[in-house]
Amino acid sequence: MTLRKYLVILSIVFFGSFGDAFLARGMKHADAIDIQHVTKVFSAVANPFVVLGIVFLLAFMSSYMIALSFADLTYVMPATAISYVVMVLLSIFWLHEHVSPQRWAGVAFIVIGVGVVAGGPSRTEHPPAHVSSSGAREGRP
Repeated sequence: MTLRKYLVILSIVFFGSFGDAFLARGMKHADAIDIQHVTKVFSAVANPFVVLGIVFLLAFMSSYMIALSFADLTYVMPATAISYVVMVLLSIFWLHEHVSPQRWAGVAFIVIGVGVVAGGPSRTEHPPAHVSSSGAREGRP
């Protein structure tokens, strides 16, 4: 992969993790929202952390779409799963949340999985389609 592609993957991790953290921080100061009071979502948007979270998550979605344009979903999802590690660190140091040993074990599995997937190709290679004597393409739907 090129440097540009690594930067796109990194931007997914950055914008996704920080977007979620900003949104969580803002929603901690909002009233609880349930299905009977769904209109409280609109009052939550008045919180600057919620707005910042939405902006970062829009940037995340843009980066994610760019990544999917050059790599398979089965590569992008695990490659960007390192954002779970970033999210746990943000939760501990910025949101002051407790992370149980069970959650740390889950994060360790994610890190191992990222290592396994990062070693493989980013795009599935399909064999070239063969042209029959009648001129029709064969081999691929």
